[in-house]
Amino acid sequence: MKRAAGTYITITTLDEPVRAFVPSSLPPNPILEISPSLQEKLDSAMLSVGRLDGITSLLPDPALFLHLYIRKEAVLSSIIEGTQSSLFDLLLFEMEELPGVPLDDVKEVSSYVAALNHGIKRLHEGFPLCGRLLREIHAILLESGRGSSKDPGEFRRSQNWIGGTRPGNARYVPPPAERIAECMADLEKFINDAPEQTPVLIKAALAHLQFETIHPFLDGNGRLGRLLIMLILCSEKVLHDPLLYLSLYFKTHRDEYYALLQRTRTEGDFEAWIEFFAKAVENSATQATDTVSALFNLGKKDQATIKNLKRVAGTVLRLHHALLEKPILTIPRAVAITGLHPGTVNSAFETLQKLGIAREITGKRRNRTYAYERYIAILNEGMEPLV
Repeated sequence: MKRAAGTYITITTLDEPVRAFVPSSLPPNPILEISPSLQEKLDSAMLSVGRLDGITSLLPDPALFLHLYIRKEAVLSSIIEGTQSSLFDLLLFEMEELPGVPLDDVKEVSSYVAALNHGIKRLHEGFPLCGRLLREIHAILLESGRGSSKDPGEFRRSQNWIGGTRPGNARYVPPPAERIAECMADLEKFINDAPEQTPVLIKAALAHLQFETIHPFLDGNGRLGRLLIMLILCSEKVLHDPLLYLSLYFKTHRDEYYALLQRTRTEGDFEAWIEFFAKAVENSATQATDTVSALFNLGKKDQATIKNLKRVAGTVLRLHHALLEKPILTIPRAVAITGLHPGTVNSAFETLQKLGIAREITGKRRNRTYAYERYIAILNEGMEPLV
């Protein structure tokens, strides 16, 4: 064992004795052994994050991209928790159209978007990243959907466990409820550089690990734990906008992810976890940069095609701009966004369909809905449900 990451204590829950794990305060003691090889991986990850931050600043309207990318992350993070919702479903739901999945699934994803937006807004207002803010975000995260009955915004008051049918055969048993406030207070101090400052990627890696180890809520720990990574990067001004999400990497490498979390607890091998985390950051930042580039190039190419229309180009460009933010639109919603006459919008959509840019997806003569399918396809990469 490299170091003690915490202690096991015996508790009784559901009438059986079990060993619950109480993590030690961060940073690890003895101090981390950051080898030249590990430092090189951390530096490479930070360079990738810098490139992502730089390319988004070059976009003509970063808010358009951000609006959709946040929704991609919401769907991915919820897929990990077992929902069947898709990005297409979420966009339909936000248009008040009923998607073909369980309503609780799409409500859960929608709540994730609201929770993330609330957290980022509070940080921009100068509110510290603390236990209170995490509880606020959790309350919104579980506001609707399947977790709404599991004490949204409140640390748990009963024992939980991970894996297994009961605590006695669980893969992991977090600390008892009476230790949650103490553990979360220690985590808050670490995030805010007490007793000492920690490099930002190492801080994010260790804070995510510690949060998942504490598992402070009855439900939503996985989603909030992944959100915590982004909140730290934004609060430390490493990223101006919340664009780096590790959910897809964690989803793709989920067996290694869970094994390393547990190995850190049992063997104190924080360095192996940090190395995995650095790979996740570099991979995710590079992928996000490629996605930004692909979406920007698609939008630019389609705009060039539209400009060749000459006489109606201005009208069709306005509708195309609306599709960049909301790539599924009904005629009434497009009218509201663009301010154009319904007949003009209808004609513009028909033009976009002839150009192969948008496609009508209902097959109806009335109440038509159009989708910017190639744009959605780029965002959908890696979004397949877990098997």
